[in-house]
Amino acid sequence: MFMGEYHHTVDMKGRMIIPAKFRDNLGETFVLTRGLDQCLFGYPQSEWKILEEKLKTLPLTKKDARAFTRFFFSGAIECELDKQGRVNIASPLLSYAGLEKECVVLGVSNRIEIWSKDKWEEYFAASEESFSDIAENMIGFDI
Repeated sequence: MFMGEYHHTVDMKGRMIIPAKFRDNLGETFVLTRGLDQCLFGYPQSEWKILEEKLKTLPLTKKDARAFTRFFFSGAIECELDKQGRVNIASPLLSYAGLEKECVVLGVSNRIEIWSKDKWEEYFAASEESFSDIAENMIGFDI
């Protein structure tokens, strides 16, 4: 399980250190793709396979299912960590998430998320204001 918030930077070559606490759970290779809310999602291979199987069951005849599957898979890349624990993030993913220098790496249960620092702070501030409402809506999920 991934949890926690870590602040790192992306260098001029698009490399970023993955927090040491996340490296073992990500494994030798992992999948990085466009996430929701303009961040990147990173999945260990085992979690990616589960997600891939679920997405394969979406009906090809539904426009939203096709669009979501295209969005998710077309941005996906298989990544490896170098000896310093860095990942090289592909240019289209850097652009999508607005990663230029400072970034935030979050552990979110079965995945990691990589955010630009500015976008994370905006998202967190907006969500913090409505956290009570969000929590109230989660009651039906037995949390």
